[in-house]
Amino acid sequence: MRGCGLKVAIFLGAVVVLTAGVVVVVVLTRSPVRTPGCTVALPGQASYTFTPEQMDSAATIAGVGTKLGLPPHAATVALATALQESKLRNLEGGDRDSVGLFQQRPSQGWGAVAQLRDPVYAATAFYEKLEKLPGWETLPITEAAQEIQRSGVPDAYAQWEPQARAMAAAFAGQFPAAMTCRNLTLAAPGDLATTATNELGTARLSGAHPAAQGWAYASWLVGRAEALGVDKVSFAGQTWTAESGAWAQDPAAGPDLALHQAPAPQPSQ
Repeated sequence: MRGCGLKVAIFLGAVVVLTAGVVVVVVLTRSPVRTPGCTVALPGQASYTFTPEQMDSAATIAGVGTKLGLPPHAATVALATALQESKLRNLEGGDRDSVGLFQQRPSQGWGAVAQLRDPVYAATAFYEKLEKLPGWETLPITEAAQEIQRSGVPDAYAQWEPQARAMAAAFAGQFPAAMTCRNLTLAAPGDLATTATNELGTARLSGAHPAAQGWAYASWLVGRAEALGVDKVSFAGQTWTAESGAWAQDPAAGPDLALHQAPAPQPSQ
């Protein structure tokens, strides 16, 4: 259009408005996307990211394995199974009467619905069945899972083995600072002592620990951070915070495990 009409040009995120000889530049900015997520990253291996809900479930499953004194292979089988059956979500239902993280069925003797919706009970029941399998310690992941679950798709568990192994290794404390969670919406501080006792078999988290045990507890705390309101974890000179979402060297952090729960939000007046 000729004359003194209005012209709008957009270039590199700037809007230039030309009118009556006056140039007005409006810079368009885009707010960064802050997607919640939890990532397992082992040195020299692929990293895997899950939702905070999924990692919360994974931490409970792995923690129960720790309480029972089982090796990481057991947690790998359990995590691969839960990834296939529920995508690590505590489902209210499923195929026929299946419920929970492992889609266990009350009609098959796994327990009552309320029990199977309890992640600690469900994980314990799974591990008890696993331990009864002859030679389970050396069985391939998908074979061990199929022996327990009796799935109509027996090979489906294999696709989740890399993710399950990575999570099991992190929750076993085999790699320092392998577990991170970011952009969390922290719940009010939960009963950490009772939860840790139920899932890890101990309420003694803070203090001195051997390296693997300390990192196992630290990873569990980060994985359960959103549900328990944990906003800071330190161990072996490194600190993770919910604000940063990452582990970093911290001169103020000592060698012992330390943690902090965010205060409950105050009601508005």
